[in-house]
Amino acid sequence: MEPASSSNPDFTSVDGAAVVEGFNSSVDEISAKIDTLEKRVNEVERFYLTTGNLNLPTSKGVAVVKDRQLTASKKQQQDASRREAAATKRMQGLMRQFSAMFHQITKLEWAWPFKDPVDVERLGLHDYYQVIEKPMDLGTIKNRMEAKDGSEYKNVREIYADVRLVFKNAMKYNDEGEDVYVMAQSLLKKFEEKWLKLLPKVVEEETRRADEEAEARRNMQLSQDAAYASTAKHLSNELFEIDVYLRNLRQTVVQKCRKMSSDDKRKLSTALSQLSAEDLSKALEIVAQSNPNFQATAQEVDLDIDAQNECTLWRLKVFVKEALKVQGKSPEAIGGKVQGKISEAIGGNKVAGSKRNREICDTLAKTAVRRTKKISNM
Repeated sequence: MEPASSSNPDFTSVDGAAVVEGFNSSVDEISAKIDTLEKRVNEVERFYLTTGNLNLPTSKGVAVVKDRQLTASKKQQQDASRREAAATKRMQGLMRQFSAMFHQITKLEWAWPFKDPVDVERLGLHDYYQVIEKPMDLGTIKNRMEAKDGSEYKNVREIYADVRLVFKNAMKYNDEGEDVYVMAQSLLKKFEEKWLKLLPKVVEEETRRADEEAEARRNMQLSQDAAYASTAKHLSNELFEIDVYLRNLRQTVVQKCRKMSSDDKRKLSTALSQLSAEDLSKALEIVAQSNPNFQATAQEVDLDIDAQNECTLWRLKVFVKEALKVQGKSPEAIGGKVQGKISEAIGGNKVAGSKRNREICDTLAKTAVRRTKKISNM
């Protein structure tokens, strides 16, 4: 963000209309910057609400954040590819060991009934598919393991489950004591014995892979934390600069505005009494911003209108007028129409036209109120 002084209009060398245009230009610039910052703040808030970390840490900027996120993302993708390649290689080793075990089972004397799919029609097993939900055989498993474009199984547990299913189906469809039942039961027992020897290596690999994935998630989270920490710090710095800029611009505006008359102050006091409890609290916060000793949240508040500076009075005037409009009450009680006041603020020149040609004090006070609300909501 550019220094505040670089975009301040020269109020001393121009006529009234140009002063208004200068103010409007400055307010437009501030509004644009605030809109941009608001989007960044929302992005940071969404991140910390999602992660459950509501304490915004400190570090450097949105542009830097996006660069870091991109760099971190590329590195994480590379690391993930390396991990995946290493894990795939280890799993292939386990699958080779399982394949050797599988072939030992298929060579056993009683394995022949299970090498091919059950010929339901030839054997007249008309109720087979009603009993067996997922048919499986050793030949189908072998073909899947040795597929030309690579095994259709991703890990050994998938193959283990299918081999076990072959024998469980046979035991489910055939009665206990029948030949096929006994053969399936015997082969399943031998298969489970061999599987138990391989299982520790399978568990070790699964544990290792789970740990690596958990570490990758932690690294991703740390990377996001660091990136959004930078965003939070950068936003804090920019908001501080805008706050300083607004204070300086507001003081310049006050110097150009006429001082409030006793009648104006009386109307302002009357209008304050018409505010809702919520709006009254916001009005008292405006007073507290320029008076640190003022207790805006006390149960009983004694507000001396005559003791307030001109900047606070004008900010209150604009805030109260808009609050009463929302409540459906007439804002006339605290001072006329906007265009009619421009001449009073800058010495008799009237400016007509676009919606940006508003009363100087109104324009800047609205921006100041908006700024206050944004900071209080962060």
